[in-house]
Amino acid sequence: MDSDGRYQQILEASKRHPIVEGHVFKYGTAGFRMKADLLEGVTFRVGLLSSIRSRKLNSQAIGVMITASHNPAADNGVKIVDPMGEMLEQEWESLATALVNATSHEQLVELYYKLAEMQKIDLKSPAKVIYGRDTRPSGHKLASALADALEATGTELVDYKILTTPQLHYLVRATNTEGLPSSYGVVSETGYYDKLAKAFVKAMRGKRISGQLVVDCANGVGGPKLHEFLKHLPKELGFDVKVVNDDVLRPEVLNLDCGADFVKTKQRAPPNPKPQTGVRTCSFDGDADRLIYYWIDPQSGFFMLDGDRISSLAASFLGDLVERAGLKDYIRIGVVQTAYANGASTHYITQHLKLDVICTPTGVKHLHHVAQTFDIGVYFEANGHGTVLFSPDAITAFKNTEPQSPAQKDALDTLSAFVALINQTVGDALSDMLMVEVILAHKNWTLRDWAMTYADLPNRLVRVEVGNKDLFETTDAERRLSKPYGAQDEIDSEVRKYKDARAFARASGTENACRVYAEAATRSEANELADRVARIIERHGTGV
Repeated sequence: MDSDGRYQQILEASKRHPIVEGHVFKYGTAGFRMKADLLEGVTFRVGLLSSIRSRKLNSQAIGVMITASHNPAADNGVKIVDPMGEMLEQEWESLATALVNATSHEQLVELYYKLAEMQKIDLKSPAKVIYGRDTRPSGHKLASALADALEATGTELVDYKILTTPQLHYLVRATNTEGLPSSYGVVSETGYYDKLAKAFVKAMRGKRISGQLVVDCANGVGGPKLHEFLKHLPKELGFDVKVVNDDVLRPEVLNLDCGADFVKTKQRAPPNPKPQTGVRTCSFDGDADRLIYYWIDPQSGFFMLDGDRISSLAASFLGDLVERAGLKDYIRIGVVQTAYANGASTHYITQHLKLDVICTPTGVKHLHHVAQTFDIGVYFEANGHGTVLFSPDAITAFKNTEPQSPAQKDALDTLSAFVALINQTVGDALSDMLMVEVILAHKNWTLRDWAMTYADLPNRLVRVEVGNKDLFETTDAERRLSKPYGAQDEIDSEVRKYKDARAFARASGTENACRVYAEAATRSEANELADRVARIIERHGTGV
């Protein structure tokens, strides 16, 4: 105990940021996320854990992001970013949960020292944590609590203030690779903009973007950051971007009737500004890590291009480039999806593009991990969160292959530009938007052309309240129920009654509810199947 002589400092600092009693906190996919007034003590304790994590990993910088993403303005959250910009290692999620749920200040400090001892960590070694926050008013107070924990533990801290979540991930990786051959970029917000701008110009290869792009920024941090990025693009590129829903001065409008989550869940364009027919439009979410494209067709109305569509577009284009570069026999491309991916997209990728598809449980950390097993791993959740990962071997091949023709050189150069253009640490709405714009320009496609690649199967997502969500356990990447016994047999029996149908149910990670997803050949059949499966879940959820 007190191996670094800081016991009293940590104890006194903890008392300034007490935990709210009567709550059990759990580190999940989004870190800790809840009403902001519950988070001050939680954020302080996350600071303690991030300082231990940095010391455990040979003093590499750890990131902490304060955001609640697409949640309402009254919420906030805090999550830890590991050295290469990836999510916190899964085994450490339980350590974070244990530390945050310590019942007293004394117990907290004792547990802090116990964790260090268990992990064989020298608390006198250097540690570094870099952090940022979104535009929520509560962010400043939470950042102060985090800073108090870092100062009390003798940790070097860098406050980047207001950032998008992907910018923080970029800065963590750039900090830890600075001066190395694998350098990810210049360690600054400007370095992030410069890297993307140069890669965008290079990837465009003289192509022109036709028409205006309207970008809805969910009245979140993406608005001011997109404005800043556009200053880094050369005027002669002619990229006409209109930024809307970029009001960060009124906190109450954050994610309100706008943003990627609204568009995806409501299946319609934000009401403000009034949607214009035929205009190419996309939406970020509140912390700018999700992207959804859409447009209003004069005849058929609203049409959405979600994460599944972005995934298939990227996989198709990169597959063509790899073939033109003469690397098809050496570069393995794969697409990673979750059970929520539309069956038509999976069929298109496997049958038309002839690429491998792997399904993982919901949660970006699962998709990211599997995508790393490919030379080019494309992963997107249907909600618009995703990215493309390139293996070191693939990057070397793009750089060192001697082109035998101008067309091959063009393909290799474009692939190298994509490596820099795509934020490989995490889903990044700004980076992904630039990727989509490059691909559409190269293909000379409108959003209608993109939408015509395949027809989505009609689907429906239903939330079912249950007595105890823990009764429901899944297998096969959450596509089948292993418990309660007999429930999956009943679901299978219903699915067999419909054409091109599938359905699954899984427990919510945060609420006492289950999510039921169903798809079928027609809209009425998808709705009917969803209702029937929901009734099965209701019955089993009450133990009847």
